[in-house]
Amino acid sequence: MTSFHLDDTIVALSSAPGAGVRAIVRLSGPQACALVSSLLVSGAPLPRGQHHRQEELRLPTLDAPLPVEVHVWVSPRSYTGQDMVELHTPGSPPLVDLLIATLLDQGARAAGPGEFTLRAFLAGKLDLTRAEAVLGVIDAGSRAELRQALGQLAGGVARPLQELRDDLLNLLADVEAGLDFSEEDITFVQQEDLLHRLSKGLALITLVGKQVDQRGMGERPFRVALAGRPNAGKSSLFNALGGKSSALVSPEPGTTRDYLLQRLEVEGGALELIDTAGWQAVNGTIEEQAQQLGREQTREADLVLLCIDANHAPTPEEEAFLTQKDPPVVHVATKSDQAPVLPGVLATSASTGTGLDDLKRWLGERVRRHRRPALAPSLSRCRHHVARCLDHLRRAHRAVLEEDPAEIVALEVRGALTQLGEMVGAVYTDDLLDRIFSRFCIGK
Repeated sequence: MTSFHLDDTIVALSSAPGAGVRAIVRLSGPQACALVSSLLVSGAPLPRGQHHRQEELRLPTLDAPLPVEVHVWVSPRSYTGQDMVELHTPGSPPLVDLLIATLLDQGARAAGPGEFTLRAFLAGKLDLTRAEAVLGVIDAGSRAELRQALGQLAGGVARPLQELRDDLLNLLADVEAGLDFSEEDITFVQQEDLLHRLSKGLALITLVGKQVDQRGMGERPFRVALAGRPNAGKSSLFNALGGKSSALVSPEPGTTRDYLLQRLEVEGGALELIDTAGWQAVNGTIEEQAQQLGREQTREADLVLLCIDANHAPTPEEEAFLTQKDPPVVHVATKSDQAPVLPGVLATSASTGTGLDDLKRWLGERVRRHRRPALAPSLSRCRHHVARCLDHLRRAHRAVLEEDPAEIVALEVRGALTQLGEMVGAVYTDDLLDRIFSRFCIGK
């Protein structure tokens, strides 16, 4: 990717690989519309302007036309800043492979990792912090990570940096204008104004540094909620995983009225385990509050373990709950010493200890993945540039206070601008872009 061939028209599968209801094939480049037009059964060229329409494509070795929905965005009003076309087709892998192979035969080139977003960056559509946020959104492993990545994508880091960069450019212009007219009795910026503007820059970049540090830290430990029917073994599993009797265990349904929480160390990582009230009909205000608290804790968890007694088959309600994706729900069979467990289900027994170590190892892997935030490489890079920018601004501030020559002030302000430029991508090297965009998957 070191050589950026922006005149090529690139193509890639943009949706997830494998079978599905729909698949998205994306093209970007000067010939994107022409390549798709050459395959249309209608033979009509795609009109200029943003639009979408139903079409049919003629592909070699395919007896019937392929129905597609064609979405067109033209330069410069597109994600990449170039003509861009998306073909939404039936998600049959052989059909998608044939479509991409045909477009390659027509003159397109296979896109490299992250090349669509790279073109968006080179076209000025995104700065580097927002381009890295695209990857953060794709790789987010929790809702907290997704919120952080979306915040950075919306310009949460870029906006204050651009504001500071504009201020420093104006300040540098004033300082260098004074150097150009040093023999004239003209003052372009007073010392008090210099100190005020540099102090403002120091405050702003310090705030950005704190913001980066906060995003690098997890908002809270990985939260795992135990859910299920009364007497499903949730409290017994809660106690067994924690190694102590924190929850009251009783054969009477409804023993757990409130939720219980304990912090555990599993495989070197921290998690919060939450025992919630069993699902049951509400018979009063207390039961209603217990059910409400349980639902709230389940919604706020990063992972839900649905505890189902191995002696009973899942109910329709439990089957439906297992299909939930946000947060994800995993089936855990409790009391596995009393009945056989289906393959692929996490089997545990609080009374014999069966499966507890396996469950802890599995949870430990989930915790480790949670501890590697999707934005970590971006945050590390920003943290480095923020620290160096702060150093330059402090030295510039000290130089003004000590009435050092204006050349020194200008030199330090330029250094701060360089660090800001490298952070947002106004100053970059091919190696830097290679490192960032090679982490993307193809088609993004």
